[in-house]
Amino acid sequence: MKKNIRQTVSNIYKVNLAVKKNEKVLIFTDDLNKELQQITEFIAGEGKKYTSKINYLEFKSTGSHGAEPPEPLWTQAFGKTIVNTLKTGKLFSPLLNKRTNEKQTKKIEEIVKKNKKETVNAVIALSYYSTSHTKFRDLLTNLCGTRYASMPIFDMSMFKTAMRADYKKMEKRTKKLAREINKYESIDIKTPNGTFLYLSKKGRSAKADTGIITRKGSFSNLPAGEVFLAPLEGTANGKLVLEWAPTRKLKNPVTLYIENGRVRKIQGHEQYVNHLKTKLSERPGNKNIAELGIGTNNKATRPDNILESEKIMGTIHIALGDNSTFGGKVRTPFHQDFIFFKPTVTLISKDGTGRLLLNSGKIVL
Repeated sequence: MKKNIRQTVSNIYKVNLAVKKNEKVLIFTDDLNKELQQITEFIAGEGKKYTSKINYLEFKSTGSHGAEPPEPLWTQAFGKTIVNTLKTGKLFSPLLNKRTNEKQTKKIEEIVKKNKKETVNAVIALSYYSTSHTKFRDLLTNLCGTRYASMPIFDMSMFKTAMRADYKKMEKRTKKLAREINKYESIDIKTPNGTFLYLSKKGRSAKADTGIITRKGSFSNLPAGEVFLAPLEGTANGKLVLEWAPTRKLKNPVTLYIENGRVRKIQGHEQYVNHLKTKLSERPGNKNIAELGIGTNNKATRPDNILESEKIMGTIHIALGDNSTFGGKVRTPFHQDFIFFKPTVTLISKDGTGRLLLNSGKIVL
């Protein structure tokens, strides 16, 4: 690969994750995309310059963002002791299917805490389908202190765009935006394509995705650059007009009607309607308005790959499905983001006064 791409890959280890010589690093992908497999192999190969403990794994695709990865990856990340103990306690199967109750979840966490010495220090996740919104990631970062870089549907072009961001400046910008959002209780959104949404964030905190993953337990997308939060369940109302699917522009807009925090109706003359209806019918939680995010990466440009498009500065993205790993209460093996351009976003305080945050896609700070 070209020298400048090699330097960007080097920065994943040196700048983003700050990998040390004696640390265990797990790098994985799935079998869905050949180019992504080649990128993953290259990144794993470069990692040998920074640590001798590189572990590379490919596995069968899960078929959905937010679905738990298969057993071999759990074993590589957590070690045999944790996986075998979970299986003996009949906890592993419900964990993989996202069907654990509160008592089971508590027991799983106790087992992981007790045996976490076997877990990896850092993860570079390059599967086509995202593992960000999984218990796999949540247990690694929040209980084991693993540093986690999530790079689903990554492709070569990102080395030349969003991955070239000035991380120091982006971190400052993103954290400032998150602090401002956290002063307010509700959010009103409008975009030129007819999208409008009102939601409450009462009791929820906006978080900053900065690409700096050097602290124990830190987690970020790469490319990075967004503020994100889990809206309070049941509070979102409005209409989402989708012009982009995750990896392509739609031939015709698709409209989602939102009532009391869930998608109630889907309309549109587009094949993607059938796909969405199928996914949302699989579990009630899939209809949940799971996330609001705001892009803060001034090097992100491409609209046809949700990993990069949701980072474009001044855009917003709204996700359906799982939000259990960043402050929400819905656990389901599905999480899908959608991008919206030129939004006007107003923050609303408890007393009803407003503060303009984005004006037609321009950050007002």
